[in-house]
Amino acid sequence: IEGTFEIDASKILHMSAKTGLGVDAVLPSVIENMPPPLGSIDQPFKALLFDTWYDKYVGVVCLMAIKDGSIKKGDRIVSTHSKQKYEVTEVGIMHPEPSPTTSLQVGQVGYITCNMKSVSEAHVGDTFYRDKHPVEALPGFVPAKSMVFAGVFPIDADEFARLDESIQKLTLNDSSVSVHKETSAALGQGWRLGFLGTLHMDVFRQRLEEEYDASILITAPTVPYQIKYRDGTTRFIRTPADFPDIHTMQDNVESTMEPFVLATMIFPERYLGQMLELCTLHRGEIQNHVYIDEARVLLKCRLPMAEIVSDFFDKLKSKSQGFASFDYEESGYEASDLVKMEVLLNNEAVDALASVMHRSTSVVAGRDMAKRLREVIRRQLFDIIIQTAANGKIVARETVKQLRKNVTAKCYGGDITRKMKLLNKQKEGKKRMKKFGKVELPQEAFLTVMTKSE
Repeated sequence: IEGTFEIDASKILHMSAKTGLGVDAVLPSVIENMPPPLGSIDQPFKALLFDTWYDKYVGVVCLMAIKDGSIKKGDRIVSTHSKQKYEVTEVGIMHPEPSPTTSLQVGQVGYITCNMKSVSEAHVGDTFYRDKHPVEALPGFVPAKSMVFAGVFPIDADEFARLDESIQKLTLNDSSVSVHKETSAALGQGWRLGFLGTLHMDVFRQRLEEEYDASILITAPTVPYQIKYRDGTTRFIRTPADFPDIHTMQDNVESTMEPFVLATMIFPERYLGQMLELCTLHRGEIQNHVYIDEARVLLKCRLPMAEIVSDFFDKLKSKSQGFASFDYEESGYEASDLVKMEVLLNNEAVDALASVMHRSTSVVAGRDMAKRLREVIRRQLFDIIIQTAANGKIVARETVKQLRKNVTAKCYGGDITRKMKLLNKQKEGKKRMKKFGKVELPQEAFLTVMTKSE
């Protein structure tokens, strides 16, 4: 226990909740080891908001830790972050269910209802104070910022209204999800959702599918890129559609930047070589690695965030047989050679399959995408040309061959010119069909391409 969790074994309580052994020593130990509150009841009211949930009868319920002063029903409080004012309608403690009290005082943790209508108004880490008695905000508060974006579309277009209602209900209890409606020419109406990370996105998707029985298609996750122009302005790019075209890149863009993270991995020593190789393959920069004990290694490296939002975690678990742990924190933006990868079907771009990536991976990714599309696109009466282009330059091409009717089947013998005349007539018809024919990708094809493992 000392080696794994770095806990002093002499301070561990010997107890069993099953038999009751040593349970009576728990509360005295908590009293001895937990520091008392540092605030004063004579100071102006100051409270830290650390959790919220939505109640359909009273609105948003805020869990707060009272740092100074006291609060009671009827008081008016103000948010340090938003400057919004609220009137307290009820205060109480969790015991373990909400139990109303006459007031909350310094050192207590309790709930407050104050006619707050939306969870988006409540920012975890925010400081509240009594109206006309401002106080200094508690340190460490940073508003939640979305770092992973994905498009969400209903499999069946008729389910749009029901899915819209489901997303609204889910975001009532999760204010860190940003929601913007968007329209795709290929997938129809949908939403562009922003999440704190890939785990946050997976949990949100599972809740939509399990709690609301939603059938959805999620596009490949993207991260917010930064475009720095020559006139000194900076713009954030959250969707591939917003990425500048090739002419703008050449004439107006000074540099493109992508977010990096500082990753920390802990794993058994025997997997060190495989972990170093994995980080290198994903454009990682090894910072250092140290031995925690005889058997475990702690590895730190800087990675582009775009590399870890796809399948990095799955590869990490696979290569370490599930023993590796992974954590990361933001490490700022850095200049990077980014390109926009587009998919063209008969020279027409498919917006839902576009992506932004590093130039070094564009050729391999383009060839892989073209091959996978060739497998799922149904044959037509004309050739379908699949191309992938990085910043306008074609990097891969595949062709889905046309279906062809045997127009010479009725010819029994005779001169060859008769057969050639029929074949040339068919050829001209194919040209006209290719000119006016449209290639439509079914949603099953999108689902196959986006979920198929590489």
